[in-house]
Amino acid sequence: MAGRFAPRPTRTTVRGGDLRTTVRGDLPPPGAVTDLGLTLGPLRRGPADPTFRVTPDGSVWRASRTPDGPGTLRVRIEAGEAAAETWGPGADWLREHLPALLGAEDDPAAFVPRHKLLLATHRRRPGLRLTRTGLVLESLIPSILEQKVTTHEAYGSWRVLVRKFGEPAPGPAPDGMCVMPDARAWARIPSWEWHRANVDGKRSATIVRAARVAARLEEAALMDPPAARKRLELIPGIGPWTSAETIQRSNGAPDEVTTGDLHLPGIVGWALAGDRTTDDEAMLELLAPYAGQRHRAARLILLSGRVPPRRAPRRTPGDIAGL
Repeated sequence: MAGRFAPRPTRTTVRGGDLRTTVRGDLPPPGAVTDLGLTLGPLRRGPADPTFRVTPDGSVWRASRTPDGPGTLRVRIEAGEAAAETWGPGADWLREHLPALLGAEDDPAAFVPRHKLLLATHRRRPGLRLTRTGLVLESLIPSILEQKVTTHEAYGSWRVLVRKFGEPAPGPAPDGMCVMPDARAWARIPSWEWHRANVDGKRSATIVRAARVAARLEEAALMDPPAARKRLELIPGIGPWTSAETIQRSNGAPDEVTTGDLHLPGIVGWALAGDRTTDDEAMLELLAPYAGQRHRAARLILLSGRVPPRRAPRRTPGDIAGL
C-alpha cells in the first residue's frame, strides 16, 4: 500500500511513575501526513474537547482509552518526519498504532477525481489522509451523543461527561485533558447525571447498551467496514448514520459514506449537480463514480467550501427514526 510509515527505533523511559515512549518515523511520500489538522481533525469533538488539544507549537495531543489502559499521545511534524511521545499504561499501544492513526494504511492514490471541484480540492489538500484509530467506543459514544441535537449541545454533553467520569490524562498533558471513562463507568452513570449533561433517555440508553457489550464492539475495529457497521447496528439505537460516523474513524474506511444526514445530501447535490434538494438515494447516485472512495469524496466536498446557502440554524445530523 502506498505511503507506509516506517517507524525508527524507540526510546522508553520512566518519568514520574508514567511509562513514556518516544518514536520517530519517516513520513510517507511528499504530501502525506504534512497536515495533522486534516488527518486528525475528525477526532476532535468541539474546541473544548477534553480528549484532544492542539498547542501553539503545532503539536496534537490525544488522551485515549486503549485496550491496555489510559494513554496520552503527543504528535508533531519536525523536519519532514513525524515525532511522537506517549505516556501511561496505554503508551505502547498508542505507539504501535501511530502509523495507522497518521493515515499510513490509507491509500489516497486510489482516489480518481471525476469532477472539476474535486480535482481542484484534491490538489489543494494533498495532506489529507484518513485516520484509523483502532478504537470503536471512543468514536461511537460521541456519535451517539450527536444524534438529533445541535453540535453545541452534543459537544457540551461529551465535555461534561468525560470530565466528570473520566480521569486525568497521563503524563505532562495540557491542563484539563482527560481520558474518557471505561465501558463499566459509562454503563454505571446514574440517570440524573445524564440529565445534567443534557442527554435524553434514548441516547443514554443506547450508550449504556453499547458499553455493556463494549468488548464485542471493539472487535469491529479489525473487521472490514461493512461487517463492522453491521456489528454496531445490532445495538438498538445505533443506525446507519451513527455506524458510518464511527467506522470512518475507527477503521479508516474510505468508502463508508454517511447516510441519514440532515445536510450532507444537499451539500453533495449542490457541489456535484447544483441541486440542494438531493436525498440519500440521489447522493449515493452522484457518488457512485467514486465507489470505494465515497467517504473521501464527501470529505473533499466539505473541504471545498462549496455549500448551499443555509435556510435554517445548523443542526447535527442523527439517525432517521431512531435507526
